[in-house]
Amino acid sequence: MAILIDAPRWPAHGTRFAHLVSDTSLNELHAFAEAAGLPTGAFDHDHYDVPERRHADLVARGAVEVPEQELLRRLRASGLRVRPVARTPKRSAVLPGLTRAWADVLPDRPALGAELLERWREPHRAYHDVRHLAQALAAAEVAGPASRPVRLALWFHDAVYDLRPGEDEDASADLATARLAGVVPEPEVAEVARLVRLTASHTTTADDADGAVVLDADLSILGQPPGRYHVYVRDVRSEYQHLDDDAFRVGRLQVVERLQALDPLFRTAAGRRAWEATARANLASEAERWSTGRRSPMANR
Repeated sequence: MAILIDAPRWPAHGTRFAHLVSDTSLNELHAFAEAAGLPTGAFDHDHYDVPERRHADLVARGAVEVPEQELLRRLRASGLRVRPVARTPKRSAVLPGLTRAWADVLPDRPALGAELLERWREPHRAYHDVRHLAQALAAAEVAGPASRPVRLALWFHDAVYDLRPGEDEDASADLATARLAGVVPEPEVAEVARLVRLTASHTTTADDADGAVVLDADLSILGQPPGRYHVYVRDVRSEYQHLDDDAFRVGRLQVVERLQALDPLFRTAAGRRAWEATARANLASEAERWSTGRRSPMANR
């Protein structure tokens, strides 16, 4: 069990980078990185990218220098290696699919789809961006069937994202009401707005089939492999840069505990099969990480 580092040989940004990993747990890796003052943004699924100028210091702090192939072998053996196919996609990679998805739901309103994509691409978004939208739409097909109100609700559910939990969901629902008026039947407009508002509390009644699909799709990130889950945590932390680490720790623990208390966490049978066990493990690991007082992220979900 160790923190490992390879030689700095990967060129970028005018220097060379090494990889810092744990062969035990991501929490151990984060704790070491925090103690060494590495930025949260240097984490990438299963390792930290560290510049050459920090290499000797990290070795002095206890990181064990090993050849690149040994580092990779031990990372794989630990089960923490995240293969490229399982990693968070690039923003540019999901845009073509989103364009097609909008054409499937409202083909005669391309301008509205373009407006929504612009909102989802706002520069302050690190997690709640087009990648979250793409994942939610894909997850709805797993948890679904996904009706048109469900798909429209997912397009609108974080269309307004100003870091104001509760208020953002209301504003997003109001936007849906305004933009969809006269575009789809009035009862459908009302249903989309209702579904959007559910994402503030992540609760609904047992007989709300469409609500269950929307909520499961929105929370599907919780059930991703641990490395991708930790990137979600990293990106949420980036969205709340204006809060210090202690405020983040307290706030994020509240969020995690609220999610852990949801029963059920996933409301569809398909969602439970696909994500429940991994999500519970991810949430427990994160709660342990932040309950020790380490650097933490915070988010409305």
